[in-house]
Amino acid sequence: MAKPSSRQGLIDYCLRRLGAPVLEINVDEDQIDDLVDDALQYFQERHFDGVEKMYLKYQITQQDIDRGKGKRADNPIGIVTTTSSSVSIPGMGTTTFNFYEDSNYIQIPDSVIGVEGIFKVDTGGLSAGMFNVAYQIFLNDVYNFTAIELLNYTMVKSYLETINFLINTDKNIRYTKRQNRLYIDTNWAGLTAGSYIVIDCYRILDPNDFTKVYNDSFLKTYLTSLIKKQWGQNLIKFQGVKLPGGIELNGRQIYDDAINELGDIKSRMSSEYELPPLDMIG
Repeated sequence: MAKPSSRQGLIDYCLRRLGAPVLEINVDEDQIDDLVDDALQYFQERHFDGVEKMYLKYQITQQDIDRGKGKRADNPIGIVTTTSSSVSIPGMGTTTFNFYEDSNYIQIPDSVIGVEGIFKVDTGGLSAGMFNVAYQIFLNDVYNFTAIELLNYTMVKSYLETINFLINTDKNIRYTKRQNRLYIDTNWAGLTAGSYIVIDCYRILDPNDFTKVYNDSFLKTYLTSLIKKQWGQNLIKFQGVKLPGGIELNGRQIYDDAINELGDIKSRMSSEYELPPLDMIG
């Protein structure tokens, strides 16, 4: 089909673009499967259509709090030793340096590719329960549409938000895809088991759930060039071999053409399909 909706449909489409079944594409099925995985990974990590912005809710457990404070059954004082090193200092002998790190993280699903931040995990007196200032304003002043000027209300709200921002600062986080751990640098003793945090993140689109991924124009072109490169690489060892009828294999030319195509595709990825990095201002 011209619009593949499955993994095998995408493979068949790419092989037809390379000349199959008129030509024999000398690439093993296992090699093609590896190339499909590589193409999907590149598409999901770099293409703006390969991910979706998500807000994932996570419920904090007592085990998370204990681990965040660094406490374990074999180490109740809250310190986790990570590594140590010995250094020889002239005149002072050998000195050992110990490095410690708390396990203040939560495990993130493998489908999450990036985390931008988390919403505030605690609130101050300006926005807590009945003492919420906005609640008090509506309770006492906004009893009809003419009781308070909107300009004054907007200015008061803006001022209170500034105070709240200064008092309840955003929590620092650290995240890397290869660990799937979201480190939250906060006082874990102040968190409550059963409460929730909301994670602002990007999640990859699983093609098994969203089959239109297989029909993406960039993915089809990229995978076709990857298979073409592997085809040429397989044929390079037979360079100069004569086939019946005087036909000569030219794997080097196929390989070089694929390399040029991939270079152009990756250049287009950076300029047309990839989300631009945020500028740092200030």
